[in-house]
Amino acid sequence: MSAEGVSPKKKKRKGTKDERLKRSQILLDVTRRCASLANIQDVWKELVSMTSYELDCDRGTLFLNDTETNELFSFVAQGNLTREIRILNDSGIAGHVYQTGQAKISDDPYNDPLFNHEVDQRTGYTTRNVACVPVRTMAGDKIGVMQTLNKRAGEFNLDDLELLEDMTTQAAVVLQGLQHYEQIDKIREKENAFLKLMSDINSEFELSRMLMRVVQEITAMLSAERATIFMYDQSTETLFSRVSAGGEINEIRFPSHMGIAGEVFTSGKSMNIPHAYADLRFNPSFDKQTGFFTRSILCVPIVNNDNDAIGVTQVLNKKGGVFSDDDEQRLKAFTAQISISLQNSKLFDDVQRIKEYNESMLQSMSNGVVTMDPKGEVVTCNTAALKIWEADESDFVGKNLEGLLDEDGKWVLEQIDKVKIENSIQQISDTTVSLFGTSKTVNLTIMPLVAAEEDKELGSMMMFEDISSEKRMKSTMSRYMDPVIAAQMMEGDAHEVLGGVSAEATVMFTDVRGFTTITEEYGAQGTVSFLNDYFSLMVDCISREGGMLDKFIGDAIMACFGLPIPHDDDPDRAMRASIGMIKTLWEWNQERIENGLKVVDMGIGLNTDMVVSGNIGSPKRMDYTLIGDGVNLAARLESACKSYAARILVSDSTVQKLKGTYRMRAVDLVVVKGKTQPVKIHEVLDYHDQSSFPNLMDVVNLFNDGIEAYRVANWSKAIERFNHCLKLNPSDQLSKNYVDRCEFLRANPPEKEWDGVWVMTSK
Repeated sequence: MSAEGVSPKKKKRKGTKDERLKRSQILLDVTRRCASLANIQDVWKELVSMTSYELDCDRGTLFLNDTETNELFSFVAQGNLTREIRILNDSGIAGHVYQTGQAKISDDPYNDPLFNHEVDQRTGYTTRNVACVPVRTMAGDKIGVMQTLNKRAGEFNLDDLELLEDMTTQAAVVLQGLQHYEQIDKIREKENAFLKLMSDINSEFELSRMLMRVVQEITAMLSAERATIFMYDQSTETLFSRVSAGGEINEIRFPSHMGIAGEVFTSGKSMNIPHAYADLRFNPSFDKQTGFFTRSILCVPIVNNDNDAIGVTQVLNKKGGVFSDDDEQRLKAFTAQISISLQNSKLFDDVQRIKEYNESMLQSMSNGVVTMDPKGEVVTCNTAALKIWEADESDFVGKNLEGLLDEDGKWVLEQIDKVKIENSIQQISDTTVSLFGTSKTVNLTIMPLVAAEEDKELGSMMMFEDISSEKRMKSTMSRYMDPVIAAQMMEGDAHEVLGGVSAEATVMFTDVRGFTTITEEYGAQGTVSFLNDYFSLMVDCISREGGMLDKFIGDAIMACFGLPIPHDDDPDRAMRASIGMIKTLWEWNQERIENGLKVVDMGIGLNTDMVVSGNIGSPKRMDYTLIGDGVNLAARLESACKSYAARILVSDSTVQKLKGTYRMRAVDLVVVKGKTQPVKIHEVLDYHDQSSFPNLMDVVNLFNDGIEAYRVANWSKAIERFNHCLKLNPSDQLSKNYVDRCEFLRANPPEKEWDGVWVMTSK
């Protein structure tokens, strides 16, 4: 036997005959008592109990090696329950002994670099000494380690190590046999569950119930905490799920390329991730929303007979460890078997959805719709048509259209006949139709109804878009103010909207870089033309996300997300709009380069806070706008983009309220002009690709490490991290700025206690 960490005074002494006899008896007891036990956990407890007694120590732990995960695992009793614990097989004293195969005594663990202090800190236990030996079979194969702590009298010696190693060797035969038995039993149980599932799976055709059954079976079959099946929706290019075993989840959707599931779907390759948060592709936003903590992930594609991916199966948190290769192969086999059933269920679900959509579409349309059979008898009319003509359904359905039209409206019948003859669509704008003695100004569309497969006439359909005086007024007002505000005023909420409202909103400020140079170069007419083109592109990005354009300030834009109409994701809308603005600007710059024009750059600031909105001004000139500290901070952040060489800066208050996940980095903790409290700000980098920002996520991680070092005044470490960022992306000006700042602070240490706060002296 070889051992490390043993002083010369601890040399093994030659035992007496009685002592050797006693040792033989101990080893015989180990064999007898372990062999009488039926499961591995009982053997575990018995061996720990016997070794602790014979070595006269406080406690002991037996670790066995998991060859699939390269982890040492043991069992810990918690009341009436037993919990499995795992550590890497190269970690701590136990890992060292397992890797080297050499027994070890540590008389001063707290000064031993191999010792892990965290366990003692967590439990309050004080480890005085440690004896640890490898567990070998009779054939000499290592299967784990045995560790004993705190010898009650004196210290551990070589005799203790030899006894400990001999006792574990005696028990190893039983442990190995029980391991093999349990493995065979688990395989048998898994196969039975699989066969049962496959016999039942085809009996369920409704998609939601089928998905629920499938994820429940997968969760049990793989001993996981949660499973989810994501199906592909080709119409929206999204992955969606309606059920998840282990928690209540409504339907969720996300782009089919996003996250781990998106990566598996697009690549068609399985992923087995033992540590989710260590993988940059993992999206932690769902964990934040649900409170669930994802440790390990197994995700495989679902492929149909044409080898096309139709979804993915994702399983989370293997109980007692990580997912094995065997788990992955069984999940692949399972998904291959159910792929046809899943596809059929989805097709059935799609048909049902189309049916429900067709039935509800007419009722949900804002335009009035009336359908007639070939004889002109009204078959259906939607709610909007009843509202437009101030009629009941009984006034329409079952009545011939000719009898409903006033004399001034008989021309409609001629247009219907024309549509039938020509089999074409007639659109008549801004016309007057009279029904039931009521005249309305409408946009009228008449179209034939034909059975596509049989080319058989089914009748005709009229669609009315009411463009009465109220809607004409709304259209006029929308030219002079935000369409959303105009809509609310038309609905009678003008006083509430314009009188003053305090609400949480995300404020956006944008500004063109180098605008003075542009005005000098282009002249008055050229500058106006440039601004019109630029504003058109930017405002479209804001409008697409439901933002409200507040005003133009020279070349600057002020916009708001959350007022006057709030949404539950206004910060995300502002983020998406900002990212879209930068991407749109870059596309526009390509056109400008092709036309021999200079490129344009911009800065964007976002802040979420309580703001006041209302109609502000004099009786002769009023302006609907926003005021408050939250507005001022957004403006300061936009201005700060210049100092930080950034295009999008957002406050921490905005980041904390985001529902989606974006590529960002913490930029600074600053006190802006006119404020006393520091504000944490972040740079958004989601508009970049590999060409515009090489090695982005590596730079972000290194930069964040540098910021942490900077905030504790570790200038050298911070400089090293920022310089590493520059090696990965030499164009990262922010990292260069921080190298310069840290070098200055290292040469000129702050007089006061450093708190990482930077005071901005400019607006």
